[in-house]
Amino acid sequence: MLKVQVLDNNGKRVSEVKAPEDIFSFPVKEHLLYEAVVNYRANQRRGTASTKTRKEVRGGGRKPWRQKGTGRARAGSTRSPLWKGGGVTFGPKPRDYSYSIPKTAKRNALKSALAMKLTDKQLIVIEALDFKEPKTKEAAKLVNALNLKSALIVDHHKNRNLILSMRNLPGIKTVDYAQLNVYDVLNHRGLVFTKRAFELFMEKLK
Repeated sequence: MLKVQVLDNNGKRVSEVKAPEDIFSFPVKEHLLYEAVVNYRANQRRGTASTKTRKEVRGGGRKPWRQKGTGRARAGSTRSPLWKGGGVTFGPKPRDYSYSIPKTAKRNALKSALAMKLTDKQLIVIEALDFKEPKTKEAAKLVNALNLKSALIVDHHKNRNLILSMRNLPGIKTVDYAQLNVYDVLNHRGLVFTKRAFELFMEKLK
């Protein structure tokens, strides 16, 4: 079984944690990573873009000029899509862009992403990330000690002090282990787990 080093807040090794081979030796399947990222981004879309058709645009009830005899093209309304200020033809309307992909595909994509991070030596496990109170200064000190410029930090949502301490640091994002997704993993260079979150997530992914 593979093992991952566990570091303290100063970046020094303190112990090791088991890394299941069925997860971290999983082959990197780029097509699954692609599908998972596209699915995540589509599900994040609000779908509120909206335009007005000719029947929804205000005005245009009167025929602008008579049908024949003026030398101009026929016109029945000033709110035709051909006119400035007119309606929009085939414009966007509010819609739901979300869709689902098979759970197995989503799980395997996450395994691929984790295996890639471990291979690239971008996966870090920290003994604990407990702050007595929310302090961005302390969080910045920790990030600098670990030499992190872009990182996804994974812990439990109940660790409010960690979330509040990290949220103002550029390039750093904190998520609950149960909400970990492929997009966030690939969107950050480093992947940092607390030991507790790592063990919980390994159980969840089995």
